[in-house]
Amino acid sequence: MSHRFSDHDPHAGHDTGGVPWSGRTLTGTGFDGDTGSADAVLAELLAAPGGERDERAIVAAVAKARLIVPIVAVPGEIDVSSGIPVDATSDMASVTLVAPDGQRALPAFTSTHSLVTWNAEARPVPVTAQRAALAAVQEGCDVIPLDLPVPPGTAAFTLRASMVWALAMARSWEPAHEDEHVAEALRRAVRAEDAVRGHALAGGPEGELQLTLAVAPGLTQDELQQLLTRVGERLATDGETRARIDALAFRIVPAP
Repeated sequence: MSHRFSDHDPHAGHDTGGVPWSGRTLTGTGFDGDTGSADAVLAELLAAPGGERDERAIVAAVAKARLIVPIVAVPGEIDVSSGIPVDATSDMASVTLVAPDGQRALPAFTSTHSLVTWNAEARPVPVTAQRAALAAVQEGCDVIPLDLPVPPGTAAFTLRASMVWALAMARSWEPAHEDEHVAEALRRAVRAEDAVRGHALAGGPEGELQLTLAVAPGLTQDELQQLLTRVGERLATDGETRARIDALAFRIVPAP
């Protein structure tokens, strides 16, 4: 029998690093009875037409479900002793996707079937939603697309940055325009602006927060731009508020 590592005998009682097999304990992952199927509640919510989806319910279902993150082999050391470069070793790494606009994504799947459909060679690793979200934050990923199909299709659902942050912090997610933390931060941000006589929040497309400011008449375009910049900067300096807002759009109306 030929061995990949010439100095290693698999019957010698140790691994390729010389560490004995004896005395090792294999611990469970917490998903020992997992069949690889998707959570029934989450699958039903994801099957709803896009315009009828309840995003709050989806994120709540994700928080309770098991997700599967793909791990793939990447080349390590290259052996050129035969004259032909071959992989002498390989490492396992999680998958990070980068869009043309620079947005980074950590894909996750609701079932082994959806993972195999996307990449049959990827190794499935079951994790809690919080663990997947923490990994995304650590890797600098903005979003977690769920159940990516074979490229170039789109994900069944994409957890936006505010959703990922909520899952990582193990708290419930709310749309930014209904989030009391965001509402209070916006009240503080506009309180110092004498020209702002009122404001209102509303939800926009793709989770965008629309902030309507009722401003006093007479402001020049430059003064108005400076006002918006100050309000935006106040929100940006609050890390928790920034993490709860996926995108912000201003709408200016004259104060009555």
